[in-house]
Amino acid sequence: MIQNFEFIETMFSGAYIIKPFCSWDNRGFLIKDYNINIYNKNDIEHQLNEVFYTVSKKGVIRAMHCQIIKQQAKLIRCIKGHIYDVIVDLRRESPTYGKWQGFDLSDVNNNCLYIPGDFAHGYLVLEDSIVSYKCNEVFYGEYDTGFLWNDEEVDIKWPLDKIGGPENIIISEKDMGLKGFKEFETLI
Repeated sequence: MIQNFEFIETMFSGAYIIKPFCSWDNRGFLIKDYNINIYNKNDIEHQLNEVFYTVSKKGVIRAMHCQIIKQQAKLIRCIKGHIYDVIVDLRRESPTYGKWQGFDLSDVNNNCLYIPGDFAHGYLVLEDSIVSYKCNEVFYGEYDTGFLWNDEEVDIKWPLDKIGGPENIIISEKDMGLKGFKEFETLI
């Protein structure tokens, strides 16, 4: 059985859920989640410059991050486990500026999320997971910033019940030290 690439625009212009090419037979399956020519044909110019993976335990929350200089467009896929992935539009001229949308990414649905560079990105790990990042720009720690995962103004509805409640969140000191969205806005 073969499933071809499918590109589904999210509520944000330029951000997509991508169903990758999959081929199954009696041996198992093959997944192709990136092909520059197919992406270009679908109006996504995503030249790979860095690929990395995160390995996270259930309950980990990775706060809302972005690079304010040398922005990173990302192609995200949960290759093992299950995450609730969230993006926030940081394009001031956009009618969806400051709005968020969440997506279930897992090794069952194999969906990818294409995130333009001018978005914040974070996720909650619902099962022990491995997440792949295919970025069009390398990571520069000096430009990395973001805002609190639980900022009241943005008001992301995280599915904390799926990890047994907020008392089970695992978060880095760096992410605990981030500012609220209002203060973050002064940087962008």
